[in-house]
Amino acid sequence: MESRPILVFTDGACSGNPGPGGWGVIIVTPDGQVTELGGHEPETTNNRMELTATGKALRHLENTPGPLHILTDSTYVIQGITKWAFGWSKRGWKTAEGGDVANAAYWKRLMSLVVQRKQTFPGEAAIEWKYVRGHMGVPGNERVDEIAVAWSKRRPIELYSGPLQGYGVAVHDIPDDTSVPEKKPGERTGNSKAYSYLSEVGRTVKRHATWAACERRVKGVAGARFKKTRSAQDEAQVLEEWGVQAQDVQAED
Repeated sequence: MESRPILVFTDGACSGNPGPGGWGVIIVTPDGQVTELGGHEPETTNNRMELTATGKALRHLENTPGPLHILTDSTYVIQGITKWAFGWSKRGWKTAEGGDVANAAYWKRLMSLVVQRKQTFPGEAAIEWKYVRGHMGVPGNERVDEIAVAWSKRRPIELYSGPLQGYGVAVHDIPDDTSVPEKKPGERTGNSKAYSYLSEVGRTVKRHATWAACERRVKGVAGARFKKTRSAQDEAQVLEEWGVQAQDVQAED
């Protein structure tokens, strides 16, 4: 008989990016027990907190057998652990373009925990990575975001540990589609060498489909910056370097 999965929600938050950060985790075991976890780092980034939250969940469950469903609103975490990280590792933690991988230490820790789980529980440690869009009313995601934000601001928050019956959050209310959304056709240029063009004016970052549109926005603007990206991984790394969260990037008008 197939084991029921352990349900895990993770989230990270940062005030300033970089700045004070927090992470949150909700773990629901098949026997109906809920455990909330949270923590703070004084100087970090949003992506690091997303990675930390996932790592903390795996660490907490390192002696607990069974399949895991990990739900996060971070496409950076899902795409990184399922598509990019093993390639980075083979290249000595370099990107395909030869640059240093952002947050390499965090990725190495997360990969190590995933591998350790497979070795500890061979045949019963499958991890399914599921995407839930943030701030869309998914109860588990809303609660774990509340935990992460509270810890980032060092605001008091009571973490629950006890039976699901007394929890008060409908954690099993999950969207049917938990796949990472595909890019819209207009977000990618016909030139396969370019994935996107990013521009920053003031503190507002926009994503453009063409260089001409990007150039129009930054030309003659003091302090503006721009960047051509070649892949989703490359774009995520640029945003990390600029201190911008992916959900704050605006599409061009």
